[in-house]
Amino acid sequence: MTDHFLSIGDVARRSGLPVSTLHFYERKGLIASERNAANHRVYRREILRRVSVIKVAQRAGIPLAKIADALSSLPLMAAPDIDAWAEISEIWHDDLTHRINLLTALRDKMGKCIGCGCLSVKTCPLYNENDHLAEEGPGARLL
Repeated sequence: MTDHFLSIGDVARRSGLPVSTLHFYERKGLIASERNAANHRVYRREILRRVSVIKVAQRAGIPLAKIADALSSLPLMAAPDIDAWAEISEIWHDDLTHRINLLTALRDKMGKCIGCGCLSVKTCPLYNENDHLAEEGPGARLL
């Protein structure tokens, strides 16, 4: 049995996450553990793959609720196959592409922003291109 299971400390060490984060993921239904004969929490080795996907998705800015939705189609107690991972990739593709485009625009146009926060500058390339917000009246519209 020990060849197929890892202690919570082993998962924490190998994933680089604190034990408290693993407990949190488990409470949220993102991962699952089992109990050994000594009633200690143990995880199947396959959980490392799942935890890695969660970490990468969070780093990319995907909200935990969306991660949970995507992972809900995968088995908790078995290694998902390549088709299952491809399905998740497809689910996130459009969202990630949209995020990349937004971040690219922010990076490329941020230097033109004067940082005043009024969002009514006629030349604002981020929020008010071509002064379209002026049609709604004076003052900030997007805050």
